[in-house]
Amino acid sequence: MHLYNLTVQAPTAITHAVVGNFSGARQQELVLSRGTRLELARLDSQTGKLSTVIASDVFGSIRSLAAFRLTGGSKGTSSLLWLWQFSSVLSQHISPSDYAIVGSDSGRIVILEYDPQTSSFVKIHQETYGKSGTRRIVPGQYLATDPKGRAVMISAMEKAKLVYILNRDAAAKLTISSPLEAHKANAIIHHVVGLDVGFENPTFAALEVDYTESDQDATGEAFSNAQKMLTYYELDLGLNHVVRKWSEPTDLRANLLVQVPGGQAASSDRYDGPSGVLVCCEDHIIYRNMDAPQHRVRIPRRDYPFQDDERGLIITAAVMHKMKGAFFFLLQSEEGDLYKVTIEHEEQEVKALKIKYFDTVPVASSLCIMKSGFLFVAAEFGNHHLYQFLKLGDEDEEREHSSTDYPSFGMADPNAPLPRALFRPHALENLALVDELESLNPIIDCKVLNLLPNAGTPQTFAACGRGSRSTFRTLRYGLEADEAINFDLRGIPTSVWTTKLKEDDQFDAYIVLSFINGTLVLSVGETITDAEDSGFLTTSPTIAVQQIGVDGLLQVHPHGIRHILPDKRVNEWQAPPEKMIVNATTNKRQVVVALNSGELVYFELDLEGQLNEYQDRRAMGSTILSLSVAEVPEGRQRTPYLVDRSSVPPAEFADVLYQAVGCEDQTVRIISLDPENTLEVISLQALTAPPSSICIAEILDASLNRAQPTTFVNIGLQNGVLLRTVLDPLNGQLTDTRSRFLGTRPVKLIRVVLHGNPAVLALSSRTWLNYTYQNMMHFIPLIYENLESAWTFSAELVPNGFIGVSGSVLRIFHITKLGSKLKQDVIPLDNTPRKFVAHPANGFFYLIESDHRAYSASAAEQELERLRATGKEFDKEILDLPQREFGRPKAPAGIWSSCIRIIDPVEACYGRTVRVVELDNNEAAFSIAAVPFAARDNVLHLVVGTAQDTFLSPRSCTSGFLRTYKFVEDGRGLELLHKTEVDDVPLAILGFQGRLAAGVGKSLRLYDIGKQKLLRKNFPSTIVTLNTQGSRLLVGDMQESIHFAVYKPPETRLIIFADDTQPRYITTTTMLDYNTVVAGDRFGNIFVNRLDPKVSDQIDDDPVGAGIMHEKGILMGAPHKTSLLAHFHVGDIITSLHKVSMVTGAREVIIYTGLHGTIGVLVPFISKEDVDFISTLEQHMRTEQLSLVGRDHLAWRGYYVPVKAVVDGDLCEMFARLLPHRQSVIAGELDRTVGEVLKKLEQLRVMAIGF
Repeated sequence: MHLYNLTVQAPTAITHAVVGNFSGARQQELVLSRGTRLELARLDSQTGKLSTVIASDVFGSIRSLAAFRLTGGSKGTSSLLWLWQFSSVLSQHISPSDYAIVGSDSGRIVILEYDPQTSSFVKIHQETYGKSGTRRIVPGQYLATDPKGRAVMISAMEKAKLVYILNRDAAAKLTISSPLEAHKANAIIHHVVGLDVGFENPTFAALEVDYTESDQDATGEAFSNAQKMLTYYELDLGLNHVVRKWSEPTDLRANLLVQVPGGQAASSDRYDGPSGVLVCCEDHIIYRNMDAPQHRVRIPRRDYPFQDDERGLIITAAVMHKMKGAFFFLLQSEEGDLYKVTIEHEEQEVKALKIKYFDTVPVASSLCIMKSGFLFVAAEFGNHHLYQFLKLGDEDEEREHSSTDYPSFGMADPNAPLPRALFRPHALENLALVDELESLNPIIDCKVLNLLPNAGTPQTFAACGRGSRSTFRTLRYGLEADEAINFDLRGIPTSVWTTKLKEDDQFDAYIVLSFINGTLVLSVGETITDAEDSGFLTTSPTIAVQQIGVDGLLQVHPHGIRHILPDKRVNEWQAPPEKMIVNATTNKRQVVVALNSGELVYFELDLEGQLNEYQDRRAMGSTILSLSVAEVPEGRQRTPYLVDRSSVPPAEFADVLYQAVGCEDQTVRIISLDPENTLEVISLQALTAPPSSICIAEILDASLNRAQPTTFVNIGLQNGVLLRTVLDPLNGQLTDTRSRFLGTRPVKLIRVVLHGNPAVLALSSRTWLNYTYQNMMHFIPLIYENLESAWTFSAELVPNGFIGVSGSVLRIFHITKLGSKLKQDVIPLDNTPRKFVAHPANGFFYLIESDHRAYSASAAEQELERLRATGKEFDKEILDLPQREFGRPKAPAGIWSSCIRIIDPVEACYGRTVRVVELDNNEAAFSIAAVPFAARDNVLHLVVGTAQDTFLSPRSCTSGFLRTYKFVEDGRGLELLHKTEVDDVPLAILGFQGRLAAGVGKSLRLYDIGKQKLLRKNFPSTIVTLNTQGSRLLVGDMQESIHFAVYKPPETRLIIFADDTQPRYITTTTMLDYNTVVAGDRFGNIFVNRLDPKVSDQIDDDPVGAGIMHEKGILMGAPHKTSLLAHFHVGDIITSLHKVSMVTGAREVIIYTGLHGTIGVLVPFISKEDVDFISTLEQHMRTEQLSLVGRDHLAWRGYYVPVKAVVDGDLCEMFARLLPHRQSVIAGELDRTVGEVLKKLEQLRVMAIGF
């Protein structure tokens, strides 16, 4: 077995985000780390939208990310004019360039620069300092930069800290020094930050705990008395070494440091701030600096009437923003509340530290404030948000807490908590949401099924998120189209066009609809109305419409051509007697029409704006089905080639324009329109089926030519196949033909404009779009109604849209998310989803949700009743806040909120919640299965595994239960039949031969309905997954990989007969066949194990299992071992695996999902030739496409176990982005042309996932 790995959806989680001017342009940009991927996102301050400029796989694990700027450094002399939202003062600045520093698991520090010319990240420096891998004492976990860009500190979690000096050489290029050590033995490092000290020696602050005494004291007393130290490390630029300048104990619960501005301002003698750091502790914020008094304030917390008062509040994210003469901090708590922190100071002396509640946003992994007045929130879970500042919260009525409110600035007794500060959260007042980046992080469970009507390909249903922001998402593969307008027409049009009045008009003026017996012209303005005096012939159907020349219009109808002049005069060309026009193609200066006699008539616009017929006509000798002419190249009078698709006259036809039957000699002919050999045939290509449409389009595809667009001839066939071939601009020959099946209807092709770039719409039983995104060509289906005809549409309300006809409905729509290949329909959930199952008959999903430390609705009401009984007054309004935005009050450990949700995924196109069944008695659901019980005539029942009063660490519960439900109301409701008590948490349950197999803690048990357990079998550790085929059970162990077990009914015996050779922390498993299993573990690995077929047959032939029981175990385990067939490191925790066919008629593939939102596919190779070819290409790409973070690709994909029998398709597909001469060299080594290599890569992807 050999597999080909492809990523369908890259990780959507953002672990780090930094802001800067990375391209040296007049815009602020974000560099986003998605764990194994780096992205550059650019903000359009006019629309408030973020767009991805470049995304690169780094083939490594990014642990830290920071931005820095060399003092005075810039990529150009352009000036940046920016307006801060809250100030009317405009300031001019030189547009400096920022660099990104990446800490990873490569054991190297890497400095990256964005190159706008190649639109890629360029590695400026790569310095090795340690071993690869994520290790405690190898730096990379923390990064801190000097605000002036003079040095950077990279730190490990323990002991090791290195400082690099950054400078310029004589050529003004960035240089980096050898590392200077700042190690401290036996120290655990919690955070590192660079201090703002102006132009004094660079200084870094670190939170450290020395465990020397704790390690040697067996009583634990030294551990209890351990202190957390705030330490300053100073880089002496003169002596070129690092010293520990200052170290003082701080709060033991400190977890985060925030840089405070300091140093003298460049333009005056004033200081930017007092310097130092904010130390974020549990419940408190402390200002610290060397030789300066401390200031401490209490973090305000929500004024809930009931919550866990013993639980502290910590800060999880922070950002500092400097303005002219001022600065402020935004700190975020683990509940999502933002606090504005300010420091009142005189020069370097701090007078007060102040804090107040600001707004509530999703809990973030990173916060970024942009100078244009936007706040980017990279959410820990769920969608990422972009907010615009409306105000800074200075004038609201929110109470501000100051360190001056307490004796000695809150430091009278540093170990005693300050009086509690409370606030009531409110809806957004200071921020406004302007954009949202969809994120699947985290995917908890997933199913791949084809449930939606007319979908074509299976849909992915994913349970995502955490807490009250959780969602259930239906993912459909394709581009999302947003509909702006739709209205019903009085008839069914056959075609639609839009046209401008003049060449340089911004918006379209007319919509032209062709019917069987006439034409309708609509005028486009503030509204769409019938057009008057348009000059179009409305009594005949229309074949083509074109805005021609500078200010003319053209209409082609069956009986002639109408050239409408600006003054509404019409020049008419009549078709010859007894002949009709059956087809036409146009551009701004040329017109070619096809007559029903098989002749071509060519017209060209002269310099005076007159349309002239070429003197000769070309007889093709067969019926002409369709024509296409390319757009006129800029600066030229004509396009040199015409493409004609023709066939021998069919035996019968209903409409020669759309149908042809019984063709024998289908061809595509390239015909010259050059004055020297007009209408001569240049080249010819035979087809395998009658053609239905054709379109020449010049589309940029960097894999073929990154300097200029490539001319493609797209040929649609009547059997639903699309052929795409490259037209050689020098000799007119057709090369590099590729085919793709689009649907069951004949293909109709339309050349359109998408965001100013040429694109092609292909209409079949599904609508497809061929376009360029990030210089690469994509061919993706649209998630939209099937269209019979379409065209580009541009109006004031929809400037970059399309217009289409679906039956009698006219639809106007636009496409905004070109980078997203998944359309997501979202159903909100109340709690964190755990697992879900699909009903095989009614198509409903049954999903279990559970949240720890959360009050259910009934438990919250009980708490309120208790408060009312005691007569305590409380604020009722705080409990009415939307739980989805604000969450719920935190409960003590062991309190759960859990429910069973019934979801209809089909209704209203994206699904809805049918019913929610709450679980009582503080039970939490952990597993679910639909089980047909043989004792009840195989009637399907729903079994839910729950546990009461569950604690997570260490895991314990008072009792577990197996709840058996009966489906009522056609599955829309559930009726509890009974609860079976068990002694541990049931994490895995499964229907097995008319009974229930349940993994309860370490035990595998079989149950029948109405009876207690039938038998029990213990395993090494907790059972987390179960799969079955026949009498065989595959048991996934939390720590000990996969066990093969067999059930022998005559003896009621459950026997373990095979297991794995090495321990693995299993997260999900799926059986590929009777002897083969694919599984994922919590370290990001996917592996395939297979049982020897001889052993399998031996087990099946033993009726009672007596022979197996007496076999001797191997390696303290089962008597037989599985063999490893394939192994691959994905880099994301695998949460689900499915064997499914994504393309109708294609082979089955393995779909996997990862916790961070990754969706990927493993495609089996079908020939050894393909394996050899792609494996050799991968080897070349490993040496050609080096990792951005310096990680060895082979070591990365074989992180824990050497990669085996899996080819990295993501690496191979980067072949398309190589420079042309490197592509040629590699293709030569493979004995292929560049086109053949690209064609093979495209074929592998299309056959696996359909696009």
